[in-house]
Amino acid sequence: MHRAKKPGLILSLVPVFFLVFLLIINVLIFKDDATGGANQVALLFAAFVTGLIGIFKLKVPYHHIETKISSSINMALSALTILLVVGALIGVWILSGTVPAMIYYGLKLINPSVFLPVACVICCIVSLATGSSWSTTGTVGIALVGIGQTLGIADGAIAGAVISGAYFGDKMSPLSDTTNLAPAIAGSELFEHIRHMMFTSGPAIIISIIGFTILGLTYDSGSMNTEDIALMLKTIESRFDISFFMFIPPIAVLLLVRKKVPALPAIACGVFIGVITALIFQRDMMIELMSGKSSIKDFYTLITTVSYQGFSMETGSATVDKLLNRGGMSGMLSTVWLIFSAMVFGGTLDATGMLAKISASILHLVKGTGSLIGATLGSCIVLNATASDQYLAIVVPGKMFRKAYEKYGLDPRNLSRALEDAGTVTSVLIPWNSGGAYNAATLGIPTLTYLPYCFFNILSPIISLFLATMNWTIIKKIEEKS
Repeated sequence: MHRAKKPGLILSLVPVFFLVFLLIINVLIFKDDATGGANQVALLFAAFVTGLIGIFKLKVPYHHIETKISSSINMALSALTILLVVGALIGVWILSGTVPAMIYYGLKLINPSVFLPVACVICCIVSLATGSSWSTTGTVGIALVGIGQTLGIADGAIAGAVISGAYFGDKMSPLSDTTNLAPAIAGSELFEHIRHMMFTSGPAIIISIIGFTILGLTYDSGSMNTEDIALMLKTIESRFDISFFMFIPPIAVLLLVRKKVPALPAIACGVFIGVITALIFQRDMMIELMSGKSSIKDFYTLITTVSYQGFSMETGSATVDKLLNRGGMSGMLSTVWLIFSAMVFGGTLDATGMLAKISASILHLVKGTGSLIGATLGSCIVLNATASDQYLAIVVPGKMFRKAYEKYGLDPRNLSRALEDAGTVTSVLIPWNSGGAYNAATLGIPTLTYLPYCFFNILSPIISLFLATMNWTIIKKIEEKS
């Protein structure tokens, strides 16, 4: 037992303000690269400052802080493992032709008369396939912006449709890092978390597509310049064997999920089935990647390399290369590092009693389930605006409110859903947030220009708050998990 002093609210906020200050400096200096290492260092610095205050001011024994840090990291180990396997899955599914087939058939859906809703749907498909909103907006999104501009559609509307679809897919894909992070922080299970999000994300994306359909009717249909899309389709078709057999790996994973198989083994099976699909259907392309070699050793080397380093191929199309050359376990390491550093900071805050004090001060204003979820949503949005990083907007509120949800007898799925409904999707709406800065620069359209058209991103927290206020789709902890 240790005799530590209880911190006051002002003292408890010192590490938080210190972290926010460092994160703002990182965004100004490193811009979009802040999450590549600078923010991780900031988190560790903030943890160090928290530890110093705890040891010298609050008289907290170091071994207690160390124990809490270990416990905090242990909470995220499952998510970190899944992230690494997901990295392998992305690379293997590109190699197998699964991701290229999804993109190929998605692009086939484009029609001039319904450009905005179809653009949204295409980005949904691509983002669901890749698990990355940034990759979707940075590849297919760029092509769609060019096409939309030739049709005379407003820049903001084009970007809003692209971003809405991309963030829906990112939010609902088991391949997404934020979709893995939120349930890990809240203590829920990945696929149960995804199913529970359908109550908010489903209506949000349906209303968004309806909105884009109505908005699209205000534009005259013209002749669409389909050269870019045609080139992408031709490039994909020439390099990969494209057929509906490519959908075997995702269908198999969905069947495993339906059978209540846990996320890690289901995704691992997806990797294995993807390898088999690649060996059967993409053998010629694999031999080309191996410079004409075809021994068992060469196939093993290629599959292993793609699993840890990602898929890499020069197709002759810069857009296709940018879209497909990704994945691998190594591509997840910066996110793993960020989560690790965030858990160190969270564990230190917890050990010193500062996290409890901040939570108690906020929870003092909470009077029920609706206000608790409202406080969670508000905290995520505030952190996106102050910390400028969607991962922190998920981790910090998740740590702060987890015990409160237990106190009110709420299933952790309610917390993980709230974290995504506000933490994941609102980052792109803030110009100085890494999400807003990246998408504005990538699409060439200012954040405040596309903000009013990001229907899905705006509706998600609103619908979440409405359901919480009405006490609809709120799962109590005592209920049987479906």
